[in-house]
Amino acid sequence: MQEQWLINELMEWTTRFFADRGLEEPRLEAEVLLAHVLLQNRVYLYTHFDKPVNQEERQQFRELIKRRMKGEPLAYIVGHKEFMSLEFKLNQAVLIPRPETELLVEETLEIAQGKEGLRICDVGTGSGAIAVSLAFYLPTARIYASDISGEALAIARDNAARHGVTVSFYQGDLLFPLVNEEPFDIIVANLPYIPKEEFLILDSGVKNYEPSLALLAPGDGLDIYRRLLPQAAALLAAGGYLLLEIGHEQGQKGQEMMRGFGETEVIKDLAGRERLLKSRREQ
Repeated sequence: MQEQWLINELMEWTTRFFADRGLEEPRLEAEVLLAHVLLQNRVYLYTHFDKPVNQEERQQFRELIKRRMKGEPLAYIVGHKEFMSLEFKLNQAVLIPRPETELLVEETLEIAQGKEGLRICDVGTGSGAIAVSLAFYLPTARIYASDISGEALAIARDNAARHGVTVSFYQGDLLFPLVNEEPFDIIVANLPYIPKEEFLILDSGVKNYEPSLALLAPGDGLDIYRRLLPQAAALLAAGGYLLLEIGHEQGQKGQEMMRGFGETEVIKDLAGRERLLKSRREQ
């Protein structure tokens, strides 16, 4: 490598390096890593494109590139990920928020439109991305969240604090720690739904770095949701909504699972894949 590198030269070199190795968004990943090393945002890279990058910064940058080439997800390397236009702190105790999960939040916001003081619970909150987003965009709602992992809840509490919102967090399995709470108007959940045979063929960056506790589900992938349903039935107000994120081929089985709970709609994401079960509790 040459002795002196400018920001734009490093971005161009790294983009080519990542592209040659098959990364889907080589330019974006190069920008995110370099901005992280320089303690700046990505706009800075373009407004200071001719600024030299010193040797210590280049060494840090090389180390991050090595980690990425070993398969470590970008979000874990930089320690954060954007979701619903908010930035969330992350580590390997929690799942990386996916863009498709924003559909769950958007559907909840649509249900809540024009309503004040709703009680909403997010089951299996992980990083708190769903719960914190709902608290941020629904300031009059009372938001509750549960997770079985104490490490995940520590991250979720940090994310709530950094966005200045109030979320009541509970540790425990599914809705068990909230059995004494008053009924909820909306219950949402993005629980593990990937069966073992699908988990085994996932991208290595997912299998090797993200918590299997947040991904892998027994049976056909819906067994954890089946455990959740009687709890949700007991804690959901009459006419209340239950929204569940599912796998792209689980819509039919999901509707069968929801039989007797309420009329259930399968909602597809922007890619046309089955993504949500949306059910209204019978009055």
